[in-house]
Amino acid sequence: MTGIEVWRAEAVGHRQAEGSPPYEWVRRRGEPLARRGEFAVHGADGEIRATGTEGRTLWTRTFAGRPNAAHVSGDRVLVTTDSLEYTPWGFLGPAYLLDLADGRLVAELRGERGAALGDGRFLLGLEGYGIFETRAYDRDGAETDRWPSYGHYVVGSGVRVVEADRRIPTRGRVVRLRPGGTVVPGPRLNDPQPPRPVVLPDGTLLVLDGGAIRAFGRDLGTTVLAELKPLTDTRTIRSLRWDGAALTATVAEPHPADPARYTVDTWTFRLSATGDGDSRPPAPRT
Repeated sequence: MTGIEVWRAEAVGHRQAEGSPPYEWVRRRGEPLARRGEFAVHGADGEIRATGTEGRTLWTRTFAGRPNAAHVSGDRVLVTTDSLEYTPWGFLGPAYLLDLADGRLVAELRGERGAALGDGRFLLGLEGYGIFETRAYDRDGAETDRWPSYGHYVVGSGVRVVEADRRIPTRGRVVRLRPGGTVVPGPRLNDPQPPRPVVLPDGTLLVLDGGAIRAFGRDLGTTVLAELKPLTDTRTIRSLRWDGAALTATVAEPHPADPARYTVDTWTFRLSATGDGDSRPPAPRT
């Protein structure tokens, strides 16, 4: 199991409090959707804006919706959006493939979650209404491949997916996508909606899978690094974060009598490499 046995998680703290759940996608005020060097893509209701040196606006594109994420690849940027009104696809808005130089619309696509592949290419995934798939697009918005998989995308030496199918019981796995629509299945997950994984410098994925933190190697081998607590409520909100020194797992459970109130448990772990006797924490992945 390449890249697995060398990691150890040492518990260094736990606290419980009443508070807000750890929403994954909360963005600090003024923080861009994506950045490459001095170039940044910003989003606001009805607007996508690109800035360059010293924050100078390069171009602005208006539309009816709210941007939620952007991915930069070569001379293209892919922006996924939310609709401001309920539609047959819920609040899912279009995904816009734009020219990075001037904001020109290259293609309007449909997808909820994306990832950059390089050279102007992207992944775009969609789940719901009987659809569970990921498509690959070239710089002109033409589809080049398709897979029956969807979730959190990890692009590095190929593409891995931490699947999220919202089924109970889940059929989700950690898988690898191969050309020609081939999905290489890895271990099953226990969680139908795992939070975004942590990616360590050696490619190991850390996944908060239900009530446990699991590590997955590049070969999709897995081991459990830590057991937290059993999860019995599907409304539980979770997150896993790593700042290069500490790994933090947060689990927020709603009160049975008042779903607006949460009991929030936070665990802190120190990661160390044990395979060669090196106990230093891994350097942050950038």
